Amino acid sequence: MVFRIGIDFDNTIVCYDEVFVLAATAEGLIPHDLRGGKAAVRDFIRNLSGGEEKWQRLQGRVYGDQMDDASLFEGAARFLSRCRQRADTSVFIVSHKTEFGHFDESGINLREVARAWMTKHGFFDKAGFNLAGDAVYFEATRDDKIERIAQLGCTHFIDDLEEVLGHPRFPAGIKRILFLNGRSDRPAVSYEVCADWQEIEEAVFANE
Repeated sequence: MVFRIGIDFDNTIVCYDEVFVLAATAEGLIPHDLRGGKAAVRDFIRNLSGGEEKWQRLQGRVYGDQMDDASLFEGAARFLSRCRQRADTSVFIVSHKTEFGHFDESGINLREVARAWMTKHGFFDKAGFNLAGDAVYFEATRDDKIERIAQLGCTHFIDDLEEVLGHPRFPAGIKRILFLNGRSDRPAVSYEVCADWQEIEEAVFANE
């Protein structure tokens, strides 16, 4: 079987939990004793007065000039390395990512920052994950992302958002894998649900 594996980027490959906590604490948006990662920070800030704008501003900063502090999710490097070692496997990054952050006056290009982060972490190195430069797609809308997944002929797609995997136009025949990204609940959906990257690896290569 030929594997054409599509993977979401933000909060699926890249873990921002610590960065969001540190950034929000430094700006006085959350209490110092708040527990949890990005989701806890988001929920707390959105409940503040003007919370949605404050959250979007924070997102723009974290995905922009603070992205260098983000990390790979544990197990993602092992998965990508395993894919690189297989002649029958191609990997594509398909992300809904705008060029510029909401309310970001600095004008940082978020797509360029993301590519720089991938370069730093060996995504394009032959000795690293050996991802082709043209295998990364940043789309302006979620609908564009779904269309790209279809165009690429993915056999698998991994994402942390049910809104993507359950999209009414999501292509049929693709093995959909929901990455829980620290969530404790396991939603009742018709596709695979994985708590971590080890489970994702097992789900993708189950018959190997």
